[in-house]
Amino acid sequence: MVDTSTRLLRLLAVLQTRRFWAGADLAERLEVTARTLRRDIDRLRSLGYTIHAASGPGGGYQLGQGADLPPLLLNDDEAVALAVALRSAVDSFVGLGERAIGALVKLEQLLPARLRQRAGALQAVTVSVGGPAPAVDPDILTALAAACREHRLLTFPYRDRGGQDTVRNVEPVRLAHTGSRRWYLVAWDLGRADWRTLRVDRITGRPAPGDRFVPREPPGDVARYVADSIAYAPFRYRARFRLRGSVAALAERVPFWAGVLEPLDAEHCVLSTGAESLDALVFQVLLTRTDFELIEPDALRPQLREIAARLQRAAQ
Repeated sequence: MVDTSTRLLRLLAVLQTRRFWAGADLAERLEVTARTLRRDIDRLRSLGYTIHAASGPGGGYQLGQGADLPPLLLNDDEAVALAVALRSAVDSFVGLGERAIGALVKLEQLLPARLRQRAGALQAVTVSVGGPAPAVDPDILTALAAACREHRLLTFPYRDRGGQDTVRNVEPVRLAHTGSRRWYLVAWDLGRADWRTLRVDRITGRPAPGDRFVPREPPGDVARYVADSIAYAPFRYRARFRLRGSVAALAERVPFWAGVLEPLDAEHCVLSTGAESLDALVFQVLLTRTDFELIEPDALRPQLREIAARLQRAAQ
């Protein structure tokens, strides 16, 4: 005798394979009586599934849309397709990266090894034609996300900004994703006894999880902490610009990774920014979409003139 839970799962899986099922056909497919089928339909409804019923000779059942999202059942091919899609969404869709990682962690916890291998193989032979953002291994991201959620110590090889290979032992707290398609890990670095913002693309091997830890109080507003860490990082080039507009007026417009805004007066503020090239500095101030004046360094003025001339030619 098949127990009730197994019957409900089978019923849900069958309902998802066809838009409409005649009552008699559905009962025959599940090898149950019409009375048992009606009871199981009522049980699924009590769990949050919307199931429409039609009576009469042509009556039957149809799985509908409800107010809340109930659990879904996926077959092998669907699960692999979803895993690959989530991996691709990590860097493809601005604003969805963190949500994709969260969903991917949940999915891969349940995937059998054979399906994880299929998803990994498909991902391995897929290339991206996106921008030049640093490539991030989805397996590393999911390992970091799982450690953040489960409060597990992590050890991983890391290449710092100077190109030196190190090993980091950290208490991971949060992943952060910027509009530049770059990922950062916010963690307490045990070796340095301080908070650190670590670029995920500089993690050169799979993180090894360790024991659970009691989370420390995070460094205030984590998003603001990451923004400040990025803005004040030891970039090769730094610049300051006087912008038309107050901090309040520009805060929503300027991406936090483009720099730090500081108040100047009621109608102006200062953008402090850094980058690895002079062109990138100009690009970042252009993202503010307001009038600006260069404060420093003077060495950036020729670059501004060159880019301005190029834009003028393009406009003509």
